[in-house]
Amino acid sequence: MKSITFLFLSLVICFYSCKTTKPVAEKSQSPNPVAVAAIAASPEETDFSEQKTWLLGYFNPVQLTHEPYSAWYIKSFDDYQVNSESINRLLDINKDNLSIKIVMGTWCPDSRREVPRFMRVLDVWKFPATKVTFIGVDNAKLSPVGEYVSLNIQRVPTFIIYKNNIEAGRIIENPVTSLEQDMVNILTRTE
Repeated sequence: MKSITFLFLSLVICFYSCKTTKPVAEKSQSPNPVAVAAIAASPEETDFSEQKTWLLGYFNPVQLTHEPYSAWYIKSFDDYQVNSESINRLLDINKDNLSIKIVMGTWCPDSRREVPRFMRVLDVWKFPATKVTFIGVDNAKLSPVGEYVSLNIQRVPTFIIYKNNIEAGRIIENPVTSLEQDMVNILTRTE
């Protein structure tokens, strides 16, 4: 009886002493996700050039609102002031037949600057989140997504705007005028 009690207590102690309090990376809701999240002492200390911080493949953009990405994402999203005139022109455009792919690298300073701004524009425009696909790439601009090679990505971020499932245009790395005005230009030149 003593040996059974001793064995039971040993197992209980071992079980509880091996428990970790380290958070587990959040799983993406997107199809075929390959997301790698980093846990850092503080987001300000995160080195986004380290592979462990990269989001690869399809990923859920909600991940950008969590550490360590939230340090740059939320501030840039909140700080971006959209151009009212361009937004008003976007509001006149029917969104029913539109979709967008965003190809970005969490390691890329241009992506960390432009993606939150782009998302702010989509938010103000009230563009449906279900029509936006996020694809994360590594620093060689490769991604484990089947269709990826056909996207012909040279630089990131790349915002690909589709009209009736046909590419209408792209904003590559930096907008020519502004994100919202470039979107207006892409969507009105084909009408």
